[in-house]
Amino acid sequence: MKYLFVFVLVLVGLWLWRNSRRADSPPASKQSARRPMSPPGLPTEIVACDVCHVHLPRSEALTGPGGVYCSTAHQQQAGG
Repeated sequence: MKYLFVFVLVLVGLWLWRNSRRADSPPASKQSARRPMSPPGLPTEIVACDVCHVHLPRSEALTGPGGVYCSTAHQQQAGG
């Protein structure tokens, strides 16, 4: 019987703790809910580095005469 009482006390304590955490969090602003969502962007082309084969967006890749690289060190290592 004493274990049941302790178990119930622990459950009540957890329930009170979770409810107090929810009450402390700031409510979501109504303006953000009304703001229209921006349209999704265009898909980004993904390329692989010719040295280490790491995939990265083409906009962040370095291009050279020998291919596409993730860093200047790899570009120099390939001789590009």
